[in-house]
Amino acid sequence: MSIQPAPGERYASFEAFYPYYIHEHSNQTCRRIHVVGTGLVILTWVLGLTVSLWWFTASPVVGYGFAWVGHFFFEKNRPATFQYPLWSLMGDFRLFFETVSGKRKF
Repeated sequence: MSIQPAPGERYASFEAFYPYYIHEHSNQTCRRIHVVGTGLVILTWVLGLTVSLWWFTASPVVGYGFAWVGHFFFEKNRPATFQYPLWSLMGDFRLFFETVSGKRKF
């Protein structure tokens, strides 16, 4: 069974997409960079709510910056964000919470 949909087709659900997301993050360093980046995104949101709204503008720079370094330099693949932006973001947060809860190895 292929992890990717047939050419010209798209994933029908996030649950169908997530195994592909995990496969595209098989490099341990890439996963770690994603977890750290997502944690920093959450921190920028907290700072945006408590310190200055400016921190909200830093959020995508931090998140994508960490994720793309992981993909381009360690995983050596194209981020799923380009084709599946919402599901990729959801995958980042699911990966983060699975990791910090101990369900997935850091």
